[in-house]
Amino acid sequence: MQEQYRTVAREGVHETEINRSRFICALAPAATEEEAQAFVARIRREHPTATHNCFAYVVGADAAVQKASDDGEPGGTAGVPMLQMLLRREIRYVAAVVTRYYGGVKLGAGGLIRAYGGVVGEALDALGTVTRKRFRLATVTVDHQRAGKLENDLRATGRQVRDVTYTDTVRIGIGLPDADVDAFRAWLADVTAGTAGLELGGEAYGDA
Repeated sequence: MQEQYRTVAREGVHETEINRSRFICALAPAATEEEAQAFVARIRREHPTATHNCFAYVVGADAAVQKASDDGEPGGTAGVPMLQMLLRREIRYVAAVVTRYYGGVKLGAGGLIRAYGGVVGEALDALGTVTRKRFRLATVTVDHQRAGKLENDLRATGRQVRDVTYTDTVRIGIGLPDADVDAFRAWLADVTAGTAGLELGGEAYGDA
């Protein structure tokens, strides 16, 4: 798995004008290919009279799913430079649609490549990105007597507390960088006098 990846902070739109053509870049987070396709379809419905609605999306921390479309622009001048901009910036789980309203001036292949790739880069700058880091899911089991203080200690030391479940014991779900597991195990034994249990789970990504 990738140690980390970047994605867009939020959905949004950035517009620029080049030689009288309007280029409107819509970006959105997309957890799955289906979400990416649904976003592309929605933007197309919002701009039915546009000259082109070109798109690119990347899904997967390792960029396993990649797709791009020129939507009628000359081959390789729209979708591919959009995709290359996302990959160059190491952006994942994102869909980008660039809507073009033709202004009467031809840009040529080089101009189109610069325009489509450029407006995606500008949109990323305008909307901002966030980094997601890989971590290990873990569950701490502790008695009720120690749970409140332990939860406070976890938050105070910057641990990522994901959930707390109260049954006959208290289960606190946390996220840990893999490299911290041994040190955390020792810290936990120290602060709970060895009474807490630690159960390691799978891996996920969270805020850096």
